Amino acid sequence: MSYDDVEIEDMEWNQELQAYTYPCPCGDLFQITKEDLKLGEEIARCPSCSLYITVIYNIEDFLQDSHNPIQPSKQQSLTVA
Repeated sequence: MSYDDVEIEDMEWNQELQAYTYPCPCGDLFQITKEDLKLGEEIARCPSCSLYITVIYNIEDFLQDSHNPIQPSKQQSLTVA
């Protein structure tokens, strides 16, 4: 059973770990990567103990392609003369 349910907004982005983190009672951090979230993973594990949390988030927020922020239907054609 999950130690706790935590909203993604309550977690912190850790640039060094490249993961969202949340304090674990053991003193370490629960961790989950953006790649895990994109795959639908909702369990953030602590690397130092057996505890884990369930992350509550909207998967659609992580499925958007950050390399193409303009949606195809909103792109405008450009004519070069």
